[in-house]
Amino acid sequence: MQEKFCESCGAPIGANDDMYGYGTEANGTLSTDYCKTCYQDGQFTNPNITLDEMINSIAAIMVKDFGFAPEDAMEQCKEGIPTLKRWRSA
Repeated sequence: MQEKFCESCGAPIGANDDMYGYGTEANGTLSTDYCKTCYQDGQFTNPNITLDEMINSIAAIMVKDFGFAPEDAMEQCKEGIPTLKRWRSA
């Protein structure tokens, strides 16, 4: 089974994940595109965040919580996040 990733922040998402479970649509159904940290009740939880802010935020989490080197985290985020659904049209 292929792992699903949030189309806003790039985090892996799953129905049983406390932090990055599926977000919800306005009608209460699960969003298959976005994690619950980014998307709830059919709306982005931080609708005004810019692409650069998202890149910096996720890179910081990768360094702090997952031990990435800052340069590696920033490089991965700059390469990956702009390709996600939320940012392709931004």
